[in-house]
Amino acid sequence: MERFAALIDALVYTPSRNAKLALLAAYLQSTPDPDRGWALAALTDGLDFPAIKASTIRKLLMDRVDPVLFQLSRDYVGDTAETASLLWPDPPGVTAPPPTVSNVVADLSGGNRATAPRVLADLLDRLDSSGRYALLKLATGAMRIGISSRLAKTAFAQAFGVSVDDVEEYWHGLTPPYLPLFDWAARGAAPPRTDDLPLFRPFMLAHPLEDLQVDLADYAAEWKWDGIRVQLVHVSGETRIYSRSGDDITATFPELAPALTVPAALDGELLVRGTHQGGEQGGAASFNALQQRLGRKTVSKAMMADFPAFVRLYDVLVLEGEDHRPRAWTDRRQVLEALLPRLDPERFDISAVIEARDFAELTAIRDRARDDAIEGVMLKRRDSPYVTGRKTGFWYKWKRDPLLIDCVLMYAQRGSGKRSSFYSDFTFGCWAGDPDSGADLLPVGKAYFGFTDEELKWLDRHIRQHTVNRFGPVRETDRSLVFEVAFDSVHASKRHKSGVAMRFPRINRIRADKPAHEADRLESLRALIRD
Repeated sequence: MERFAALIDALVYTPSRNAKLALLAAYLQSTPDPDRGWALAALTDGLDFPAIKASTIRKLLMDRVDPVLFQLSRDYVGDTAETASLLWPDPPGVTAPPPTVSNVVADLSGGNRATAPRVLADLLDRLDSSGRYALLKLATGAMRIGISSRLAKTAFAQAFGVSVDDVEEYWHGLTPPYLPLFDWAARGAAPPRTDDLPLFRPFMLAHPLEDLQVDLADYAAEWKWDGIRVQLVHVSGETRIYSRSGDDITATFPELAPALTVPAALDGELLVRGTHQGGEQGGAASFNALQQRLGRKTVSKAMMADFPAFVRLYDVLVLEGEDHRPRAWTDRRQVLEALLPRLDPERFDISAVIEARDFAELTAIRDRARDDAIEGVMLKRRDSPYVTGRKTGFWYKWKRDPLLIDCVLMYAQRGSGKRSSFYSDFTFGCWAGDPDSGADLLPVGKAYFGFTDEELKWLDRHIRQHTVNRFGPVRETDRSLVFEVAFDSVHASKRHKSGVAMRFPRINRIRADKPAHEADRLESLRALIRD
């Protein structure tokens, strides 16, 4: 655990990507099994200890230190794990050696909600502040130290001189501590088998289209649908549905798995049917409708009937044992179109190619698209293979221009991590009527990005100088500052007092020059709702 704690400390204070890779690679090379496998799982969100919550840590600490001291320290530091690691008192007479990462995983895995607090406290007593910090991050699954799953896999590949694409391919068929993966990469064993399991394969991704016009003789255009990207895999009579990050979401959409009976790995967009069928959009409802299905552990028959799921297919990776990824997009498209009649039409259709003579006509078509289920346009090079990650020149995403509306800042909350000293999370509203006649503001959204570091400092000063009320960590400000808010779409919502919910709101501009009473009214936002 001490070596893992030293790694976490070094990664926190290392901004360079290459330096992070070197640190991770050195750790993986020098740390024995199974500790390095458990550490790798912790860094890539592969560990889960349901009995350990942030509230568990808070209660343990407030039983040992002054609760007021903890609250003040947490507010200043901005991170519960860091606060607890610094404030935890050193117990007298502890002679047990520090635990290994494997010890920690075994102890926490064996705990339940009743026993987990005592187990965690015993482990904390055996560690110094750095070890406690690493332990708490591991236990809660909230690393947030600038390490993505892809970067960790790249470090693994760098450590043992293997292909990161191979690492991605084998990764999802294994469970922590990934001993077969280390046997293959570090000791030359045969690669783990993947042909007899419904495994996730890494997605091909797109670069944003920035100031670039492409020749439609070389590129095909498709709509970019506003659902969630999924991969459906059927092998040996079993179907699995994976999210973009490789999470198994089969149970959330139980009607989809039985619909795929052909041995295949397919790439597509998961959507739900709208109330209006037919037309160019094919009955796809907005993302707001899809959200009713996301994250549910159990799905009722009524929910499946009200929001029936289907997949709009983009690509075919594997079909009946043949890997089509090395082939050109045009060839894979032909295979996908030939496959479609064999699939359940209630659960599968295909993303149509947009017919346009040239880029200018495509631009005009894109500009007219304001359907809630359309997020923009995809441009795919016709001769591109299906490769992992983003490869320059192959696929581009061209999102539609955002909608804009002027809102008034209402509340602000301090951020976490590097932003823990700044008020950086902003809630804003629109007028519920004529502000000159006494109409009030109603909250319509919340955003915490879209501004520079210098603008953040300015906003923090403004909030401190214009606070009119406090509600715990939240400050209410006077109604004086206008934000120009960008968002992708807006939907009716029964959960919000305003009756609306924005999709991807972000601060587009700070309008310090604009009087608050000139900000938009709620009716202007509601007018942008599409049925």
